[in-house]
Amino acid sequence: MSVNEGIRAREVRLIGADGSQLGIKTRHEALDIAANANLDLVLVAPNAKPPVCRIMDYGKFKFEQQKKDREARKNQKIVTTKEIRLSPTIEEHDFNTKLKNARKFLEKGDKVKASIRFRGRAITHSQIGKTVLEKLAKECEDIATVEVRPKMEGRSMFLILAPMAEK
Repeated sequence: MSVNEGIRAREVRLIGADGSQLGIKTRHEALDIAANANLDLVLVAPNAKPPVCRIMDYGKFKFEQQKKDREARKNQKIVTTKEIRLSPTIEEHDFNTKLKNARKFLEKGDKVKASIRFRGRAITHSQIGKTVLEKLAKECEDIATVEVRPKMEGRSMFLILAPMAEK
């Protein structure tokens, strides 16, 4: 954002400190008006014909802008992805434990990546792993949506569950 002497346009449309239109002025006249008011001349719309400048306290404006940015950062939710590893031959109790962890992560608002690593010749029966992942997705369907369907990547298969949006 250009300020005071950094403005290069010959003529500018000037907006006063109170928001009133002061009309089209030369850059020099606009700088004089801003200096008399002990404020800065700030270029707010450089692409307009002629460019639009506003008389304001630039330091205060910059501070307010930083304050708004800080508030926005404070309110944003960072979504993390938690991983749960399963095996194609997982027993019922172990599956329930992994399911309980997955549900806990989803309720906290995190995404869950469930992956199955195939070892040795188990890769020839990848449909078994797919059924395990689909069973996990079905058990979590009340609190999560499937973001990525079960998909093979090398010797592993994975699925990503995202928490449902709050209503």
